[in-house]
Amino acid sequence: MIVSLHRFRVSTLALVALLIAGCSSSNEVTTRKGSASLTDYTLRISEDGRRIVRGDGTPFIWLGDTAWELFHRLTREEAGFYMADRSRKGFNVIQAVVLAELEGLTVPNAYGEVPLIDNDPTKPNEAYFEHVDYIVRAAEQLGMFIGMLPTWGDKFNKKWGVGPEVFTPENARVYGRFLGERYKNHAVIWILGGDRIPENEQHLAIIRAMAEGIEEGNGGTQLMTYHPMGGQKSWTWFHEDAWLDFNMFQSGHSEADIPNYEMTAEGYALTPVKPVIDGEPRYEDHPINWKPENGWFTDWDVRQAAYWSMLAGAAGHTYGNHNIWQMWESGRQPISSARTPWRRAVGHIGSAQVGYMKQLFESRPFLELVPDQSVLQGDTGQDGSAIRAARSREGRYLIVYTPTGRNLTVDLEKLQGEKARAWWFSPRSGEAMSAGSFASTGVRMFDPPGLEGRGNDWVLVVDDAAQGFAEPGKTTRR
Repeated sequence: MIVSLHRFRVSTLALVALLIAGCSSSNEVTTRKGSASLTDYTLRISEDGRRIVRGDGTPFIWLGDTAWELFHRLTREEAGFYMADRSRKGFNVIQAVVLAELEGLTVPNAYGEVPLIDNDPTKPNEAYFEHVDYIVRAAEQLGMFIGMLPTWGDKFNKKWGVGPEVFTPENARVYGRFLGERYKNHAVIWILGGDRIPENEQHLAIIRAMAEGIEEGNGGTQLMTYHPMGGQKSWTWFHEDAWLDFNMFQSGHSEADIPNYEMTAEGYALTPVKPVIDGEPRYEDHPINWKPENGWFTDWDVRQAAYWSMLAGAAGHTYGNHNIWQMWESGRQPISSARTPWRRAVGHIGSAQVGYMKQLFESRPFLELVPDQSVLQGDTGQDGSAIRAARSREGRYLIVYTPTGRNLTVDLEKLQGEKARAWWFSPRSGEAMSAGSFASTGVRMFDPPGLEGRGNDWVLVVDDAAQGFAEPGKTTRR
């Protein structure tokens, strides 16, 4: 029996045991609709082109985690431990790579299997893909999608890393068709690219052929995007390609206070309209610009990037932890100064705090949310203190994020109704407190709790009181 985390409280170890018992050992991936907490694997783009929604039209607020080496480095028990934690915290997308970055073609997985026979994309190793199948099923049973990267980018554009380059347009189409057919009825979102950009016509042809192959295999029923290298955006090359359902960019790890809201806003403004997501922002516990002497990104950096992008119009957000993407543990060569064993890094607080953020946006009609800096009056801050705002296009609520607890001056005329009700929502704890009720007229200043400074971030939520919304983060609303 599969137990939904939304209905029962179970320990992580107990949940792992349930996963192991519940996942079939069959070589064939089978549809488990009805037994899993995720019963509809259909995702589509909303009517206005801005968001991702489920088959019934309810919002799907992307909350991803970069577990790039999940298929390659973890056992089934370890994968169950990791995914149970992520499901409990509200993650709904796990981004993982089939042909992994860290010598994924030549170093076997936890069961001694490599993904391809003779490094040939047209010759997949069935035993390796049985393990991938298992993880796809386990994610489904926890109510999550796999954001599946068919390959890391060094397999078509080595640039750096180990490669080798094994793809041509011809074998990329065959490989894509194999994957699309194998996972067509499952909770999979396709992410091409893998931290690389196409630099010549051959690269472009490989990516497009792989996308076409996937759609030949799955009938075009699953969403697809592209994950580029740091500072780059999918729309540079593929925005008008029919297979690109939504845009993804990587704001990256090169410095503190990267204004990723600018990239989100750029993608949001494009036509044709497509959703946009920061698919790899600054990782928690990552050395700034890859240099430990610069310090390390903290949970505050995680929250800052997340709220900045969401209030600039993103359809969701991806969290990352430097230790978890590589599943680092003692005895493994750390990449870029990884320092925390992945099992301990699973508990880093930033991963819980992005879950609080998702709960906040779920507690208001998310499909109505539009970025609007005109909500703010006066000084909106610079660099790391920049304040971002968005509102319901129907005037039912507005949301403002201050990374450093600066005073906010808000135009209440953006709300409908005669009375407003305000809340302070803590992005650190997920708790809300009343900020008062008053007439929704004119301009009003709000003073966040605590002393202004880096790390004292707050979210102001102001509702049209007549809507009767519950405390932010507590009730799911369309």
